[in-house]
Amino acid sequence: MSEPASISAGIAARYATAVFDIAEENKALDSLETSINDLAAALADSEDLNSLIHSPLVSREEQGAAITAVADKMGLEPVLRNTLALMADKRRLFVLPALIEALRARLADARGEVTAEVVSAKALTKTQSEKLAKTLAERVGKKVTINASVDASIIGGLVVKVGSKMIDSSIRSKLNSLQNAMKEVG
Repeated sequence: MSEPASISAGIAARYATAVFDIAEENKALDSLETSINDLAAALADSEDLNSLIHSPLVSREEQGAAITAVADKMGLEPVLRNTLALMADKRRLFVLPALIEALRARLADARGEVTAEVVSAKALTKTQSEKLAKTLAERVGKKVTINASVDASIIGGLVVKVGSKMIDSSIRSKLNSLQNAMKEVG
């Protein structure tokens, strides 16, 4: 992880902890999740919102007023709305995508869920995906949600990442290992 990315992740993690704890205390985790999903969709859809949170040309006051107006219009959870206003005041809205990711991770953890990043050479069928989720759930002891992607360059097999653990059973990886072994011999 690059240094700026790790700094953003650290800032986002602190805000996420505070927001999550307050929402949990107020028994508002479901509405917090809805607000997070709405905010993530707005970030994905609106180039103006993205430029608002990243532009150094927008003043603190303008950022604060704009993000508060957006939060009010969207009907975001009050704790999230207040946090966004504080982040604008501290010039930290640039970590908003990392905050959303950190909050989603905290919510999934609270529900006893974990997300597995799965890369395959071809798209997984529904049956394959369900079987993989069941197998992983037995291993990690939590409900597993599969986030699948396709990368034809792995030739075959899977690359599975759950938390900090990674299992690489791709043919590309095996060919690279074989190539390295042959270099050592010759």
